[in-house]
Amino acid sequence: MSRALGVDYGQRRVGLALSDRDRLIAQAYETLPNAGKLSVLVEGLCAIIEREEVGHVVVGWPLRLNGKEGLQTRKVARLIEALSARTAVPISRWDERLSTASAERSLIEGRVGREGRRSHVDQLAACFILQGWLDAQRSAEPS
Repeated sequence: MSRALGVDYGQRRVGLALSDRDRLIAQAYETLPNAGKLSVLVEGLCAIIEREEVGHVVVGWPLRLNGKEGLQTRKVARLIEALSARTAVPISRWDERLSTASAERSLIEGRVGREGRRSHVDQLAACFILQGWLDAQRSAEPS
């Protein structure tokens, strides 16, 4: 089986997580800078997809707490559209509500300092997104 790539899209940084080949466990991978140039970000993601032999991309879908879409949702939709135009790899959306807050809380509980949290929170949020999707895929498989 191929790996899955989790993406937590943010205004300044894009956190990435990568699964193992059996698609059981999500692991923090890296953080890409987001300078606002969508084509540069898509190029970086395509390079990772190819290098890591990714067979599925899971992008965090940023719904508001009330379940409605907002400005950030439209930005993520543009990312998905641009990425879909560049790769044949399937792309899924996954509700990411509270993933960053959960990641931040986990880092605080792990006694990670403010600077360490800033550099890892996006990757960890991508892990929460990807792990949720991986778990849902396994539970949907017939026993």
